[in-house]
Amino acid sequence: MARRGGLNWPTTLVLLVLHLGAVAALFFFSWKAFLAAVALYWIAIGGGIGMGYHRLHTHRSYAVPRWLEYVLAVCGTLTLEGGPIFWVATHRLHHQKSDRDGDPHSPRDGAWWAHVGWIILGRRCHNDTQRMAKYAPDLGKHRFYLWLNSYHYLPLLLSVPLLYWWGGVPMVLWAVCVRVVVGLHATWLVNSATHMWGRQRFATRDDSRNNWWVALLTFGEGWHNNHHAHPTSARHGLAWYEADLTYWQIRLLAWLRIAKSIKVASLSESAPAASPAAGD
Repeated sequence: MARRGGLNWPTTLVLLVLHLGAVAALFFFSWKAFLAAVALYWIAIGGGIGMGYHRLHTHRSYAVPRWLEYVLAVCGTLTLEGGPIFWVATHRLHHQKSDRDGDPHSPRDGAWWAHVGWIILGRRCHNDTQRMAKYAPDLGKHRFYLWLNSYHYLPLLLSVPLLYWWGGVPMVLWAVCVRVVVGLHATWLVNSATHMWGRQRFATRDDSRNNWWVALLTFGEGWHNNHHAHPTSARHGLAWYEADLTYWQIRLLAWLRIAKSIKVASLSESAPAASPAAGD
């Protein structure tokens, strides 16, 4: 099913440097740097990926003013998971072809492939903005998203001197290297672990599972079977005991009259016979 290519050397080298920096951070610990990393992890994963790239930009599960859409997209780039058009297009393709031929990252092609192999060995299209925009035409209409997708690495690069000024080498190692590495693996676990381990509440056409520990690492993204059954729902943790911080943040925005048109599924709803393509 997977479309393999040669080794993506730029991406591989960046990942290697980040992982080495994360190991080095263990020898430069400071509480200030650790807490900064935790805060940025929440901003990048909980805000940028969960609220932004995934539930807002990909599935349009709720609506916010355009300026906040842009802010969440910038937060998403801090994860180093690519620009908004690349991320959205890839995820919509995943829903359309989930665990079938054409899925960019299915564990049926191997757990390692689903976790990271597709990034370093798959087709190189992170910066092929025009090609990926065909799969995310709603984002491709905006010059801001086109620009951000091509230069998605700039917000993170610009943060490095600011973090160094604030806390020196420990701050850079923890708030960049450790934070990005943990965030990458947490998000990749949604692609790999939640299609292998956990419980299936809904009979979807794929292998998606609800995985509580991935949900904790990703602020609610681990309730993946719920999500594949109801892809446009802003709420992924459908049961009272399924913690979904991202959805609670969206509800807070609604209470502040910033978010509107929030789509919410419930446990009483059954999954559609064939899950619709994300973003349809």
